[in-house]
Amino acid sequence: MNIILLPLYFVLNASSLLPPSFVSSLFFSLFLCVCLFFSFLVLPLFEEEASTMADITHPPMEQLQDLEYCIDSNPPWAETMLLAFQNYILMLGTSVMIPSMLVPAMGGSSGDKAQVIQTLLFVAGINTLLQALFGTRLPAVVGGSFAYVIPTVYIISDSSLQRINDPHERFLQTMRAIQGALIVASSIQIVLGYSQVWGLFSRFFSPLGMAPVVGLVGLGLIQRGFPLLGNCVEIGIPMLLLVVGLSQYLKHVRPFRDIPIFERFPVLICVTIVWIYSVILTASGAYRHKPSITQNSCRTDRANLISTAPWFMFPYPLQWGPPTFSAGHSFAMMSAVIVSMVESTGAYKAASRLAIATPPPAYVLSRGIGWQGIGILLDGLYGTGTGSTVSVENVGLLGLTRVGSRRVVQLSAGFMIFFSTLGKFGAVFASIPFPIFAALYCVLFGLVAAVGISFLQFTNMNSMRNLIITGLTLFLGISVPQFFNQYWTSAHHGPVHTNAGWFNAFLNTIFSSPATVGLIVAVFLDNTLEVERSKKDRGMPWWVKFRTFRGDNRNEEFYTLPFNLNRFFPPT
Repeated sequence: MNIILLPLYFVLNASSLLPPSFVSSLFFSLFLCVCLFFSFLVLPLFEEEASTMADITHPPMEQLQDLEYCIDSNPPWAETMLLAFQNYILMLGTSVMIPSMLVPAMGGSSGDKAQVIQTLLFVAGINTLLQALFGTRLPAVVGGSFAYVIPTVYIISDSSLQRINDPHERFLQTMRAIQGALIVASSIQIVLGYSQVWGLFSRFFSPLGMAPVVGLVGLGLIQRGFPLLGNCVEIGIPMLLLVVGLSQYLKHVRPFRDIPIFERFPVLICVTIVWIYSVILTASGAYRHKPSITQNSCRTDRANLISTAPWFMFPYPLQWGPPTFSAGHSFAMMSAVIVSMVESTGAYKAASRLAIATPPPAYVLSRGIGWQGIGILLDGLYGTGTGSTVSVENVGLLGLTRVGSRRVVQLSAGFMIFFSTLGKFGAVFASIPFPIFAALYCVLFGLVAAVGISFLQFTNMNSMRNLIITGLTLFLGISVPQFFNQYWTSAHHGPVHTNAGWFNAFLNTIFSSPATVGLIVAVFLDNTLEVERSKKDRGMPWWVKFRTFRGDNRNEEFYTLPFNLNRFFPPT
């Protein structure tokens, strides 16, 4: 009891020393509240739990249990449709952000930007459907990737393209150059995937090595979180608080039947509320005299998508004209293909855990990378302006809603295709301000990072070897890309700056990716430091049975191809 009353005694004796100003009184009141809370609530909890601390155990679990629907179980159809539409709304952020950044630099107009967005959504729907049916078969959305920005900027800045005076002609020629580079570079994933080389390389992965890599898949996207949210805090902060409040504190509230709507549909509910709020702010003139960056981030009418999008447009291959091919452009784009392959591998690991599935075997992982390569080939043929990778935010949504159903993602692909052809309707949803998405990213990217870190439960974290590997991988995975990105911001080019532009773009892309840097460090250290003596410490006894398709009976349930196609493509 004396320990509990000690903070109160300290506060009462210190009150006479405070100056009688408003600010000091405010801080004193806050300090008093903290001390009261600590004295009467926190310390008694410590005393109660100390006796039972030794009895608490959390054994490693191969599959998460805290989800409502796994990969093969499906919610009711009405709920499934709403969940699928929620996935579509979420992936709009990246699908609008990338063309909004690249198309103006290519010389394109607002109409060109709207057409590129529609094309990107259309191809994303096709790629998602192919991946869910014939690839890894995990509930993973495949969409545009920021990994392709650096090689794309290198192509845009090509002197032969910059000499074109007419902006629309320069846009067309640049798009054709990007298409040619994507078509050639897609061969990397197609070859590594279908030849099973990537699956063989994955045998060097362990829970210890993949934990920080998957963690970096989420943590490496911090620049798309609060930095973007901060551009419009009057929209972003309410959105962040609303998402956390509804999905976590009100998740057990069920106003309609037995459906936890606040936990199941937090994106739809929160986006609708804050979007209407942002429309009201825009219409009332709240941003009339604000800086341009604030207006571009906050206003709902700055994207010019609704007015410029056609009522109906059906994207088709080579709609921008025949692709042009350049060896330098293709080599530069190959770096982004490698990065997207690494990031997708980490995202597949996270998606399998959030879908209550086993880690994808090497054969399934290679199959997924091969289909992703075909997806990049489609990006090049249709002209999306960027390549494809697994959408990390949609992987996080599996955990936030506790629904890992494959059918939900397959239906979301249908929404992508449908709304990409109905230009005006899709443009309405695409006009959602970016800070709304940034608030969602803060939650979802953090959730994916936590899933990665959870793989450490299968390792011995009392081993100094494992601590060093984990710590060094996480630190370098964040620090090295941060150095490259800061250099790019200040000097408008990466640290690698030679006369060979393709070489610069290649290395700058590789080392600007946290997951790729993390994979290089983790795989090297984990397979060279005391390997034989550390098999159990690395978690290999748990991991090894999932390397082959027939290593665990559950693999057949989760990853078997549909339509009895395994007869023609037998797994290994």
